[in-house]
Amino acid sequence: MRVILGPMEGVVDHLMREMLTEINDYDLCVTEFVRVVDQLLPNSVFYRLCPELRQGGKTLSGTPVRVQLLGQDPHWLAENAHRAVQLGSPGIDINFGCPAKSVNKSRGGAVLLQDPALMYDIVKAVREATDPRLPVTAKVRLGWDDPEHCFEIADAVAQAGADEIVVHARTKTDGYKADAIKWDYIRQLKTKISQPIIANGEIWTYEDGQRCMEVTGSDALMVCRGAINLPNLGNVVKHNHAHMDWEHVLELLLKYSTYEIKGDKGLYYPNRIKQWFAYLRHEYPQAQALFSDIRAHNKAAPIVAILQQAQQDSVA
Repeated sequence: MRVILGPMEGVVDHLMREMLTEINDYDLCVTEFVRVVDQLLPNSVFYRLCPELRQGGKTLSGTPVRVQLLGQDPHWLAENAHRAVQLGSPGIDINFGCPAKSVNKSRGGAVLLQDPALMYDIVKAVREATDPRLPVTAKVRLGWDDPEHCFEIADAVAQAGADEIVVHARTKTDGYKADAIKWDYIRQLKTKISQPIIANGEIWTYEDGQRCMEVTGSDALMVCRGAINLPNLGNVVKHNHAHMDWEHVLELLLKYSTYEIKGDKGLYYPNRIKQWFAYLRHEYPQAQALFSDIRAHNKAAPIVAILQQAQQDSVA
């Protein structure tokens, strides 16, 4: 089974990808989106969001990293896709799924689900502008507000030449509501298009992954939020590994702290670590108590001290 680490804007940056691919057998990562408006972006933008381009488009542990683009202009998306591939991206992913209001207001992400003809033009332009040996993929939702629209959406993307389609099995208006997941639509899509379909949404455990594959008949799985809740979710889903214990999570938190403080986002470390804790507390009760301690701090040093003390306490 292929398991892909999906993109999460502002969460799964290159440092998080580095760490999670080191401890999981992921087959692929997809970057946070590169926002394209009306110009060819400089190389520095691609290197900033995907420094793995400097090492053959892979993390240090060897997992391929595909650049994701978001925008609404077929010409400029094609130009930037060509550049990303030239710089070393092993393919291109196109974001048609982001539900954020700020993104949708500027005609990016999920808002394009209302315009399958434009989606077709975008995918076709990107496919024609890039090396045919490299995959062009698209990440979609079932529709804007009606899941029945998924058939027209998927057909447009498939007819335009996408090699694979990632389907988040909810509409834009569903947001991330757990009870709104509609895996059965992926099963129906599988009967209508020939391209491989990757299922995404509500995969938190090995059992979820198995049930999703059974219900959808999909060709692979993508995990996003669950991979932050449970750091070894990739191996849990793929190999039925035991859930990582809290002591090892603390080790990862301290390792991530080192990455962040030494890296180019050191100033953002307090916000990033709090954001991660907001996910971890769904899986680990211990994270809730620590979150209460760290949330008052806006500097790295006291947060790291709290984590170090918690690690000492856990082995005492």
